[in-house]
Amino acid sequence: MIEYTGERISRKETRRRSDEQGRLIYLFTLDNYWTLDGAVGGSGAEYINHCCDPNILTVIRNGHILYMSRRPIRKGEELTVDYHFSKDIERIPCKCGAEKCRGTINLLI
Repeated sequence: MIEYTGERISRKETRRRSDEQGRLIYLFTLDNYWTLDGAVGGSGAEYINHCCDPNILTVIRNGHILYMSRRPIRKGEELTVDYHFSKDIERIPCKCGAEKCRGTINLLI
């Protein structure tokens, strides 16, 4: 469907940008070293919202973050992806409204 693009930044820079106040945060971890900052050169994929039962699947292949459809998507339907935030970071409440909602954007396992 769409590739998540943005400025490729190191973990150190990721931590620095995460701590900035008043800045929109669109960071996506690519691997153990690189993160993409969708706020700088993003494709529009950075605006896709979280849902615990999403219609889009994330695939990381050859250094690219790809969003692919999990099923046919109806015209006008919101595009959603599971952010899979770590269980080891601050819990972020989820209010996606999905029947399978975990209540948090973070993974529970």
